[in-house]
Amino acid sequence: MQAFSSVNEILDFAMQSEQEAVDFYTSLAAKMQNKEMKETFIQFAKEEVGHKARLQKIKDEGLFDMEIERVNDLKIADYVVRTKNTEEMEYRDALVLAMKREKAAFKLYTKLSERVDNPELKRVFEALAVEESKHKLRFEIEYDDYVMRDN
Repeated sequence: MQAFSSVNEILDFAMQSEQEAVDFYTSLAAKMQNKEMKETFIQFAKEEVGHKARLQKIKDEGLFDMEIERVNDLKIADYVVRTKNTEEMEYRDALVLAMKREKAAFKLYTKLSERVDNPELKRVFEALAVEESKHKLRFEIEYDDYVMRDN
């Protein structure tokens, strides 16, 4: 992970990561033939836009108030093999890709929370890590319902 010299650099990095997530989910939505699947990924893109906006507000106004909650972990992402992002990707492969991405985002925000001295900013990154873990859990539940129900 790169070295940061200011809170603003950290926030800029986090906003860039959120934009990459928006682009990722928008791309997945465009590949889905099923309307419900497409809508699922569009909704996730919108949530990532919300995360980015929250980070921008923190940067602009210095407001660090975010709630932290506990989220269950089905750990499905720990046991599925990463797939490649292709045009012909099946829904289950898209779910695996999304789970892995959310797990990586969780780890990123956890690491960022460990690297900052400002307790308010630490809390922001911990809360963002929780948000990403909620996304992962939603994908794991969908994977469990959609893929594992037939096994």
